[in-house]
Amino acid sequence: MENTGQIQAGAARTAHDDAIGQSALLAMAVAGGIAVANIYYNQPMLGLIEADFGQQPIAGMVPTATQLGYALGLFLLLPLGDLVNRRRMIIGQLVVLAAALALAALAPTAWTLVAASVIVGACSTVAQQIVPFAASLAAPEKRGATIGTVMAGVLSGILFSRTLSGFVGVHAGWREMFWIGVPLALFAAGLMFAVLPHHRPISTLRYHQAIRSLGQLWKRHPALRAATTIQAFLFASFTAFWTILALYLAGSKFQLGADVAGLFGIVGAVGIFAAPLAGRIADRRGPHFVVWMGAGLTIAAWLIFGVWASVAALVIGVIVLDFGIQSALISNQHIIYALDADARSRLNTVFMTGMFLGGAAGSALATLAWGEGGWLFVSLLGAALGIAAFSVKIFHHRRHSPAVVGH
Repeated sequence: MENTGQIQAGAARTAHDDAIGQSALLAMAVAGGIAVANIYYNQPMLGLIEADFGQQPIAGMVPTATQLGYALGLFLLLPLGDLVNRRRMIIGQLVVLAAALALAALAPTAWTLVAASVIVGACSTVAQQIVPFAASLAAPEKRGATIGTVMAGVLSGILFSRTLSGFVGVHAGWREMFWIGVPLALFAAGLMFAVLPHHRPISTLRYHQAIRSLGQLWKRHPALRAATTIQAFLFASFTAFWTILALYLAGSKFQLGADVAGLFGIVGAVGIFAAPLAGRIADRRGPHFVVWMGAGLTIAAWLIFGVWASVAALVIGVIVLDFGIQSALISNQHIIYALDADARSRLNTVFMTGMFLGGAAGSALATLAWGEGGWLFVSLLGAALGIAAFSVKIFHHRRHSPAVVGH
Protein backbone atom coordinates (compact mmCIF):
# COMPACT_ATOMS: atom_id res chain seq x y z
CA MET A 1 0.00 0.00 0.00
CA GLU A 2 0.98 3.62 -0.40
CA ASN A 3 2.79 5.69 2.18
CA THR A 4 0.37 8.60 2.42
CA GLY A 5 2.87 11.06 3.86
CA GLN A 6 5.44 10.27 1.17
CA ILE A 7 2.84 10.62 -1.55
CA GLN A 8 1.59 13.96 -0.26
CA ALA A 9 5.15 15.26 0.07
CA GLY A 10 5.93 14.11 -3.46
CA ALA A 11 2.81 15.79 -4.73
CA ALA A 12 3.81 19.02 -3.03
CA ARG A 13 7.26 18.88 -4.62
CA THR A 14 5.74 18.21 -8.03
CA ALA A 15 3.42 21.17 -7.68
CA HIS A 16 6.25 23.41 -6.55
CA ASP A 17 8.71 22.29 -9.22
CA ASP A 18 6.30 22.32 -12.16
CA ALA A 19 4.02 25.23 -11.26
CA ILE A 20 1.59 25.63 -14.12
CA GLY A 21 1.48 28.83 -16.15
CA GLN A 22 -1.67 30.46 -17.49
CA SER A 23 -0.95 29.54 -21.10
CA ALA A 24 -0.37 25.90 -20.16
CA LEU A 25 -3.56 25.92 -18.11
CA LEU A 26 -5.60 27.26 -21.03
CA ALA A 27 -4.02 24.66 -23.32
CA MET A 28 -5.10 21.91 -20.93
CA ALA A 29 -8.62 23.34 -20.87
CA VAL A 30 -8.74 23.33 -24.68
CA ALA A 31 -7.39 19.77 -24.89
CA GLY A 32 -9.91 18.56 -22.32
CA GLY A 33 -12.77 20.12 -24.25
CA ILE A 34 -11.59 18.65 -27.56
CA ALA A 35 -11.30 15.19 -26.00
CA VAL A 36 -14.65 15.01 -24.24
CA ALA A 37 -16.52 16.44 -27.25
CA ASN A 38 -15.95 13.18 -29.13
CA ILE A 39 -18.41 11.34 -26.88
CA TYR A 40 -21.29 13.46 -28.13
CA TYR A 41 -20.61 14.00 -31.83
CA ASN A 42 -22.70 11.03 -32.93
CA GLN A 43 -25.88 11.90 -31.05
CA PRO A 44 -27.35 14.65 -33.32
CA MET A 45 -26.16 12.70 -36.38
CA LEU A 46 -27.74 9.37 -35.46
CA GLY A 47 -30.51 9.67 -38.02
CA LEU A 48 -27.95 10.43 -40.75
CA ILE A 49 -25.81 7.48 -39.69
CA GLU A 50 -28.76 5.09 -39.70
CA ALA A 51 -29.85 6.29 -43.14
CA ASP A 52 -26.35 5.80 -44.54
CA PHE A 53 -26.27 2.19 -43.34
CA GLY A 54 -29.74 1.32 -44.61
CA GLN A 55 -31.48 1.58 -41.24
CA GLN A 56 -29.52 -1.37 -39.81
CA PRO A 57 -30.52 -1.75 -36.13
CA ILE A 58 -26.87 -1.98 -35.05
CA ALA A 59 -26.27 1.58 -36.30
CA GLY A 60 -28.58 2.82 -33.55
CA MET A 61 -26.13 1.41 -31.00
CA VAL A 62 -23.34 3.85 -31.91
CA PRO A 63 -24.08 6.23 -28.97
CA THR A 64 -24.33 3.23 -26.64
CA ALA A 65 -20.97 1.89 -27.84
CA THR A 66 -19.35 5.29 -27.27
CA GLN A 67 -20.71 5.56 -23.73
CA LEU A 68 -19.68 1.97 -23.00
CA GLY A 69 -16.17 2.68 -24.28
CA TYR A 70 -15.99 5.75 -22.07
CA ALA A 71 -17.05 3.71 -19.04
CA LEU A 72 -14.42 1.06 -19.81
CA GLY A 73 -11.79 3.78 -20.21
CA LEU A 74 -12.71 5.32 -16.88
CA PHE A 75 -12.42 1.97 -15.12
CA LEU A 76 -9.31 0.61 -16.85
CA LEU A 77 -7.36 3.73 -17.85
CA LEU A 78 -8.17 6.39 -15.24
CA PRO A 79 -6.39 4.62 -12.34
CA LEU A 80 -3.22 4.55 -14.47
CA GLY A 81 -2.93 8.31 -13.98
CA ASP A 82 -1.53 7.63 -10.50
CA LEU A 83 0.85 4.90 -11.68
CA VAL A 84 2.51 6.00 -14.95
CA ASN A 85 3.95 9.10 -16.60
CA ARG A 86 0.82 11.23 -17.07
CA ARG A 87 2.37 13.38 -19.79
CA ARG A 88 3.09 10.39 -22.00
CA MET A 89 -0.26 8.81 -21.28
CA ILE A 90 -2.23 11.95 -22.14
CA ILE A 91 -0.36 12.46 -25.42
CA GLY A 92 -0.64 8.77 -26.30
CA GLN A 93 -4.38 8.65 -25.66
CA LEU A 94 -4.95 11.68 -27.89
CA VAL A 95 -2.96 10.10 -30.75
CA VAL A 96 -4.92 6.84 -30.48
CA LEU A 97 -8.12 8.91 -30.32
CA ALA A 98 -7.21 10.51 -33.66
CA ALA A 99 -6.68 7.05 -35.19
CA ALA A 100 -10.03 5.82 -33.85
CA LEU A 101 -11.81 8.86 -35.30
CA ALA A 102 -10.22 8.14 -38.69
CA LEU A 103 -11.48 4.56 -38.46
CA ALA A 104 -14.97 5.84 -37.66
CA ALA A 105 -14.87 8.19 -40.66
CA LEU A 106 -13.79 5.35 -42.95
CA ALA A 107 -16.12 2.71 -41.46
CA PRO A 108 -17.43 0.52 -44.32
CA THR A 109 -20.02 -1.17 -42.09
CA ALA A 110 -22.12 -0.25 -39.08
CA TRP A 111 -20.28 -2.89 -37.03
CA THR A 112 -16.96 -1.20 -37.82
CA LEU A 113 -18.38 2.13 -36.70
CA VAL A 114 -19.62 0.58 -33.45
CA ALA A 115 -16.17 -0.90 -32.78
CA ALA A 116 -14.46 2.42 -33.56
CA SER A 117 -16.94 4.18 -31.27
CA VAL A 118 -15.89 1.99 -28.33
CA ILE A 119 -12.25 3.05 -28.88
CA VAL A 120 -13.24 6.71 -29.31
CA GLY A 121 -15.13 6.58 -26.03
CA ALA A 122 -12.26 4.91 -24.16
CA CYS A 123 -9.65 7.38 -25.44
CA SER A 124 -11.88 10.38 -24.70
CA THR A 125 -11.36 9.69 -20.99
CA VAL A 126 -8.06 11.54 -21.43
CA ALA A 127 -10.04 14.61 -20.30
CA GLN A 128 -10.32 12.96 -16.89
CA GLN A 129 -6.53 12.53 -16.85
CA ILE A 130 -5.94 16.19 -17.66
CA VAL A 131 -8.06 17.58 -14.80
CA PRO A 132 -6.23 15.89 -11.89
CA PHE A 133 -2.87 16.53 -13.58
CA ALA A 134 -3.66 20.25 -13.67
CA ALA A 135 -4.69 20.12 -10.01
CA SER A 136 -1.43 18.41 -9.03
CA LEU A 137 0.60 21.12 -10.81
CA ALA A 138 -1.21 24.02 -9.15
CA ALA A 139 -0.16 25.76 -5.97
CA PRO A 140 -2.57 24.87 -3.13
CA GLU A 141 -4.01 28.38 -2.97
CA LYS A 142 -4.76 28.30 -6.72
CA ARG A 143 -5.96 24.71 -7.01
CA GLY A 144 -9.67 25.53 -7.04
CA ALA A 145 -9.30 28.14 -9.77
CA THR A 146 -7.10 25.77 -11.77
CA ILE A 147 -9.63 22.96 -11.68
CA GLY A 148 -12.40 25.43 -12.52
CA THR A 149 -10.56 26.66 -15.60
CA VAL A 150 -9.93 23.16 -16.97
CA MET A 151 -13.49 22.08 -16.21
CA ALA A 152 -14.77 25.13 -18.07
CA GLY A 153 -12.96 23.80 -21.13
CA VAL A 154 -14.41 20.34 -20.64
CA LEU A 155 -17.89 21.81 -20.19
CA SER A 156 -17.50 23.88 -23.35
CA GLY A 157 -16.57 20.73 -25.27
CA ILE A 158 -19.71 19.00 -24.07
CA LEU A 159 -21.78 22.09 -24.80
CA PHE A 160 -20.71 22.83 -28.35
CA SER A 161 -20.03 19.28 -29.59
CA ARG A 162 -23.66 18.56 -30.43
CA THR A 163 -24.14 21.95 -32.09
CA LEU A 164 -21.02 21.51 -34.23
CA SER A 165 -21.75 17.92 -35.22
CA GLY A 166 -25.38 18.66 -36.01
CA PHE A 167 -24.38 21.50 -38.34
CA VAL A 168 -21.54 19.58 -40.02
CA GLY A 169 -23.66 16.44 -40.31
CA VAL A 170 -26.42 18.22 -42.23
CA HIS A 171 -24.23 20.40 -44.43
CA ALA A 172 -21.28 18.08 -45.08
CA GLY A 173 -22.04 14.60 -43.76
CA TRP A 174 -21.48 12.56 -40.63
CA ARG A 175 -18.19 11.10 -41.87
CA GLU A 176 -16.82 14.61 -42.36
CA MET A 177 -17.51 15.37 -38.70
CA PHE A 178 -15.29 12.48 -37.66
CA TRP A 179 -12.63 13.64 -40.13
CA ILE A 180 -12.72 17.07 -38.48
CA GLY A 181 -12.15 15.35 -35.16
CA VAL A 182 -8.87 13.80 -36.36
CA PRO A 183 -6.80 17.01 -36.68
CA LEU A 184 -8.48 18.40 -33.57
CA ALA A 185 -7.26 15.41 -31.54
CA LEU A 186 -3.77 15.71 -33.05
CA PHE A 187 -3.78 19.44 -32.30
CA ALA A 188 -4.64 18.65 -28.67
CA ALA A 189 -1.80 16.11 -28.57
CA GLY A 190 0.58 18.76 -29.92
CA LEU A 191 -0.57 21.25 -27.29
CA MET A 192 0.03 18.73 -24.52
CA PHE A 193 3.47 17.86 -25.93
CA ALA A 194 4.35 21.55 -25.88
CA VAL A 195 3.08 22.56 -22.45
CA LEU A 196 2.94 19.56 -20.12
CA PRO A 197 5.92 19.13 -17.81
CA HIS A 198 7.58 15.76 -17.37
CA HIS A 199 5.85 13.76 -14.69
CA ARG A 200 7.12 11.09 -12.33
CA PRO A 201 4.39 8.86 -10.87
CA ILE A 202 4.11 9.15 -7.10
CA SER A 203 2.03 6.12 -6.15
CA THR A 204 3.80 2.87 -5.30
CA LEU A 205 0.69 0.79 -6.03
CA ARG A 206 0.82 -1.71 -8.84
CA TYR A 207 -1.94 -1.62 -11.44
CA HIS A 208 -3.68 -4.75 -10.14
CA GLN A 209 -3.59 -3.33 -6.60
CA ALA A 210 -5.15 -0.07 -7.73
CA ILE A 211 -7.89 -1.93 -9.59
CA ARG A 212 -8.50 -4.27 -6.65
CA SER A 213 -8.84 -1.32 -4.28
CA LEU A 214 -11.81 -0.04 -6.30
CA GLY A 215 -13.90 -2.99 -5.13
CA GLN A 216 -12.75 -2.45 -1.57
CA LEU A 217 -13.88 1.17 -1.70
CA TRP A 218 -17.25 0.08 -3.11
CA LYS A 219 -17.77 -2.38 -0.23
CA ARG A 220 -16.53 0.01 2.45
CA HIS A 221 -18.68 3.07 1.69
CA PRO A 222 -22.50 2.84 1.47
CA ALA A 223 -22.60 6.49 0.42
CA LEU A 224 -20.41 5.69 -2.59
CA ARG A 225 -22.76 2.89 -3.63
CA ALA A 226 -25.81 5.11 -3.25
CA ALA A 227 -24.31 8.14 -5.03
CA THR A 228 -23.03 6.02 -7.92
CA THR A 229 -26.32 4.18 -8.40
CA ILE A 230 -28.36 7.38 -8.23
CA GLN A 231 -26.15 9.18 -10.73
CA ALA A 232 -26.15 6.13 -13.03
CA PHE A 233 -29.95 6.23 -13.19
CA LEU A 234 -29.98 10.00 -13.73
CA PHE A 235 -27.31 9.88 -16.43
CA ALA A 236 -29.21 7.05 -18.14
CA SER A 237 -32.20 9.39 -18.26
CA PHE A 238 -29.98 12.15 -19.66
CA THR A 239 -28.48 10.01 -22.44
CA ALA A 240 -31.89 8.58 -23.31
CA PHE A 241 -33.03 12.08 -24.22
CA TRP A 242 -29.97 13.05 -26.25
CA THR A 243 -29.80 9.69 -28.05
CA ILE A 244 -33.34 9.96 -29.41
CA LEU A 245 -33.77 13.73 -29.78
CA ALA A 246 -32.47 13.89 -33.37
CA LEU A 247 -34.75 11.01 -34.43
CA TYR A 248 -37.73 12.64 -32.71
CA LEU A 249 -37.13 16.02 -34.35
CA ALA A 250 -36.65 14.40 -37.77
CA GLY A 251 -40.05 12.67 -37.57
CA SER A 252 -43.26 13.75 -39.26
CA LYS A 253 -44.34 15.89 -36.30
CA PHE A 254 -41.42 18.34 -36.53
CA GLN A 255 -39.42 17.47 -39.69
CA LEU A 256 -36.33 19.21 -38.36
CA GLY A 257 -32.72 18.31 -39.19
CA ALA A 258 -29.70 17.30 -37.16
CA ASP A 259 -28.51 20.90 -37.10
CA VAL A 260 -31.59 21.89 -35.08
CA ALA A 261 -31.01 18.94 -32.73
CA GLY A 262 -27.49 20.22 -32.23
CA LEU A 263 -28.76 23.66 -31.26
CA PHE A 264 -30.41 22.10 -28.22
CA GLY A 265 -26.88 21.74 -26.83
CA ILE A 266 -26.76 25.52 -26.52
CA VAL A 267 -30.24 25.57 -24.97
CA GLY A 268 -29.08 23.03 -22.41
CA ALA A 269 -26.27 25.39 -21.44
CA VAL A 270 -28.79 27.43 -19.49
CA GLY A 271 -29.32 24.45 -17.23
CA ILE A 272 -25.65 23.50 -17.07
CA PHE A 273 -24.39 26.97 -16.20
CA ALA A 274 -27.12 27.35 -13.61
CA ALA A 275 -25.53 24.43 -11.75
CA PRO A 276 -23.33 26.71 -9.55
CA LEU A 277 -26.61 27.75 -7.96
CA ALA A 278 -26.94 24.14 -6.85
CA GLY A 279 -23.55 24.42 -5.16
CA ARG A 280 -24.71 27.41 -3.15
CA ILE A 281 -27.90 25.57 -2.18
CA ALA A 282 -25.78 22.60 -1.10
CA ASP A 283 -23.71 24.88 1.14
CA ARG A 284 -26.89 26.07 2.85
CA ARG A 285 -29.05 22.93 2.85
CA GLY A 286 -26.49 20.16 2.40
CA PRO A 287 -25.61 18.06 -0.68
CA HIS A 288 -28.25 15.42 0.06
CA PHE A 289 -31.02 17.99 -0.36
CA VAL A 290 -29.68 18.93 -3.80
CA VAL A 291 -29.59 15.26 -4.87
CA TRP A 292 -33.28 15.01 -3.95
CA MET A 293 -33.91 18.18 -5.94
CA GLY A 294 -31.96 16.94 -8.97
CA ALA A 295 -33.89 13.67 -9.13
CA GLY A 296 -37.17 15.53 -8.80
CA LEU A 297 -36.27 17.95 -11.60
CA THR A 298 -35.35 15.03 -13.85
CA ILE A 299 -38.79 13.49 -13.37
CA ALA A 300 -40.42 16.88 -13.98
CA ALA A 301 -38.48 17.32 -17.24
CA TRP A 302 -39.79 14.05 -18.64
CA LEU A 303 -43.35 14.97 -17.68
CA ILE A 304 -42.88 18.15 -19.71
CA PHE A 305 -41.46 16.16 -22.66
CA GLY A 306 -44.26 13.61 -22.60
CA VAL A 307 -47.31 15.77 -21.94
CA TRP A 308 -46.57 18.77 -24.16
CA ALA A 309 -45.30 17.62 -27.55
CA SER A 310 -43.86 20.86 -28.90
CA VAL A 311 -40.52 22.54 -29.54
CA ALA A 312 -41.25 24.97 -26.69
CA ALA A 313 -41.75 22.04 -24.31
CA LEU A 314 -38.47 20.52 -25.48
CA VAL A 315 -36.66 23.81 -24.83
CA ILE A 316 -38.08 24.16 -21.32
CA GLY A 317 -37.62 20.47 -20.58
CA VAL A 318 -33.98 20.32 -21.65
CA ILE A 319 -33.13 23.26 -19.38
CA VAL A 320 -34.84 21.55 -16.43
CA LEU A 321 -33.24 18.18 -17.28
CA ASP A 322 -29.71 19.54 -17.59
CA PHE A 323 -30.04 21.58 -14.41
CA GLY A 324 -31.34 18.56 -12.51
CA ILE A 325 -28.65 16.18 -13.75
CA GLN A 326 -25.77 18.62 -13.17
CA SER A 327 -27.06 19.60 -9.72
CA ALA A 328 -27.18 15.98 -8.61
CA LEU A 329 -23.75 15.31 -10.14
CA ILE A 330 -22.08 18.18 -8.26
CA SER A 331 -23.69 17.14 -4.97
CA ASN A 332 -23.00 13.42 -5.33
CA GLN A 333 -19.34 14.22 -6.00
CA HIS A 334 -19.35 16.47 -2.93
CA ILE A 335 -20.60 13.48 -0.93
CA ILE A 336 -18.07 10.93 -2.20
CA TYR A 337 -15.04 13.23 -2.00
CA ALA A 338 -15.70 13.59 1.74
CA LEU A 339 -15.37 9.83 2.25
CA ASP A 340 -11.58 9.39 1.93
CA ALA A 341 -9.23 12.25 1.09
CA ASP A 342 -6.43 9.82 0.19
CA ALA A 343 -8.52 7.88 -2.34
CA ARG A 344 -10.36 10.60 -4.22
CA SER A 345 -9.04 9.58 -7.63
CA ARG A 346 -10.15 6.00 -7.15
CA LEU A 347 -13.46 7.07 -5.64
CA ASN A 348 -13.97 9.17 -8.75
CA THR A 349 -13.09 6.16 -10.93
CA VAL A 350 -15.81 4.07 -9.30
CA PHE A 351 -18.34 6.89 -9.42
CA MET A 352 -17.70 7.96 -13.01
CA THR A 353 -17.53 4.37 -14.29
CA GLY A 354 -20.92 3.60 -12.78
CA MET A 355 -22.34 6.84 -14.11
CA PHE A 356 -21.26 6.18 -17.69
CA LEU A 357 -22.33 2.54 -17.57
CA GLY A 358 -25.71 3.98 -16.70
CA GLY A 359 -25.39 6.33 -19.67
CA ALA A 360 -24.65 3.43 -22.01
CA ALA A 361 -27.65 1.52 -20.67
CA GLY A 362 -29.83 4.61 -21.08
CA SER A 363 -28.84 4.95 -24.74
CA ALA A 364 -29.54 1.27 -25.40
CA LEU A 365 -32.89 1.27 -23.60
CA ALA A 366 -33.94 4.49 -25.34
CA THR A 367 -33.18 2.96 -28.74
CA LEU A 368 -35.36 -0.04 -27.87
CA ALA A 369 -38.12 2.17 -26.45
CA TRP A 370 -38.11 4.34 -29.57
CA GLY A 371 -38.48 1.29 -31.79
CA GLU A 372 -41.33 -0.14 -29.73
CA GLY A 373 -43.42 2.91 -28.92
CA GLY A 374 -41.84 6.12 -30.16
CA TRP A 375 -41.47 9.24 -28.06
CA LEU A 376 -44.14 8.18 -25.56
CA PHE A 377 -42.18 5.09 -24.57
CA VAL A 378 -38.95 7.11 -24.40
CA SER A 379 -40.65 9.64 -22.11
CA LEU A 380 -41.95 6.85 -19.87
CA LEU A 381 -38.46 5.35 -19.77
CA GLY A 382 -36.84 8.67 -18.85
CA ALA A 383 -39.36 9.30 -16.09
CA ALA A 384 -38.96 5.74 -14.77
CA LEU A 385 -35.18 6.21 -14.55
CA GLY A 386 -35.67 9.43 -12.59
CA ILE A 387 -38.10 7.66 -10.26
CA ALA A 388 -35.56 4.85 -9.80
CA ALA A 389 -32.93 7.39 -8.74
CA PHE A 390 -35.39 8.97 -6.32
CA SER A 391 -36.22 5.53 -4.89
CA VAL A 392 -32.56 4.68 -4.28
CA LYS A 393 -32.19 7.97 -2.41
CA ILE A 394 -35.23 7.12 -0.27
CA PHE A 395 -33.83 3.66 0.52
CA HIS A 396 -30.42 5.07 1.43
CA HIS A 397 -32.01 7.84 3.51
CA ARG A 398 -33.95 5.29 5.55
CA ARG A 399 -30.91 3.10 6.21
CA HIS A 400 -28.29 5.80 6.77
CA SER A 401 -28.48 9.22 8.37
CA PRO A 402 -28.17 11.91 5.63
CA ALA A 403 -26.69 14.24 8.20
CA VAL A 404 -23.50 12.16 8.11
CA VAL A 405 -21.82 12.74 4.77
CA GLY A 406 -19.83 9.52 4.93
CA HIS A 407 -22.98 7.36 5.24
